[in-house]
Amino acid sequence: MPPITRRHAILSASAVGAALAAPAIAQGTDWPNRPVRAIVPWPPGGSTDILVRIYCERLQSMLGQTFVVENRPGAGGNIGIEATAKAAPDGYTLGIAAVAHLVINRYLYSRLPYDPERDFAPVALAWELPNVAVVPSAHNPSRTLAEFIAWAKAKRGGITYASPGIGTTPHLSGALLAARAGYEAIHVPFRGAAQAIPVMLKGEVDFALDNLASYMAVIRDGQMRALAVTSAVRFPMLPDVPTMVEAGVPDFVVTSWQGFVFPAGTPRPIVDKLNAALKTLAEDPAMQRRFLDTGAQIAWSTPEAVTERAERERPMWQEAVRISGARAD
Repeated sequence: MPPITRRHAILSASAVGAALAAPAIAQGTDWPNRPVRAIVPWPPGGSTDILVRIYCERLQSMLGQTFVVENRPGAGGNIGIEATAKAAPDGYTLGIAAVAHLVINRYLYSRLPYDPERDFAPVALAWELPNVAVVPSAHNPSRTLAEFIAWAKAKRGGITYASPGIGTTPHLSGALLAARAGYEAIHVPFRGAAQAIPVMLKGEVDFALDNLASYMAVIRDGQMRALAVTSAVRFPMLPDVPTMVEAGVPDFVVTSWQGFVFPAGTPRPIVDKLNAALKTLAEDPAMQRRFLDTGAQIAWSTPEAVTERAERERPMWQEAVRISGARAD
C-alpha cells in the first residue's frame, strides 16, 4: 500500500481521479450482470459490517447490480474468509479481508483453512482503523503518553490493558507498546469494546490501545482521555491528539486495515473494473466524511499494493505475536 501521506494526496485529487476512473469502469467486461455476494467474516452490526454495507450501497448504484452482504462469522474471521477463498472465481463472490487474515493469523494458528498468499485475488485496500491509546479520565492522571508510560513503569505489579480478544490488533499493539516502552502489562481480553469500556470507566482496567472507532464517543464526551493514535498522521476528527511517533514512540505505525478480495483465479478485467469503482468512491468527499465519522479512513490502492503491504508488515506482526505469547488454536 502507498504510505498514508501519498493516499491523502490521491484523495485530494478527486476531480482528476474521477475523470480517469469513469472510462475504466465502462470498459472491458459486462460484469456484473447478476447479484454479487459480499461475504463479511464478522457478525452484523460491527464496524466491518457497517462499512462494507456503505460500500455495497454505493457500488450497487454505480454498477447497476445488487451487492448482497452475507455475514459468515466465527473462528476469528477464518470461516468467512475461507468461504471467500473456496467460492467460484467468477466475480460473484467478494470478500473483505483484514490484516489478521492476510498477515497475523499465520502466526496465531498452527493451521489455516486457506493460504493467504495463493487463495485470493486482491482488489484494493478499503479502509484503515487507527488504534488509540486511552485511559479513563476519572481514574488516571496521565495527560500525555510520556506521562502514562512513566506512571505505568512506577506501578507495582504492572498495569492492566483491555482488548477485544486474544490475537486481535489491540491485544498485539498493547503488548508491543509495553515491550518497547519497558513497562509490565497484563492483558485482559473482552468480547469487544462494548464490554471493556464500562470496566475501564469503573477503574478496574487501566488502559487500552484499541480501534478508534470503538472509543470515539467516550473520548468526545470526556470519559476517556486519548493520549495518541497509531496512524502515521493525526486523525482528522481528533486534531489535538498526537501520533505515537509524535508522542515519543518511534516506528509505531500500527493500524487495523482491510481490503476487498476475490477468490484466486478471478479474471483480471473484473478485478480492474471493481478497483476503478472503489477508487472513485475513495475520492468522493461524502464517502470520506462518512468513514471519518465512524473513526475510520477510507482507502484505495492497486491490487498489487495489498500484497505489498501484507509482506511489509509481516515482521512487525510476527514480533507482536511472539511478544504477546498469543495462540488461537
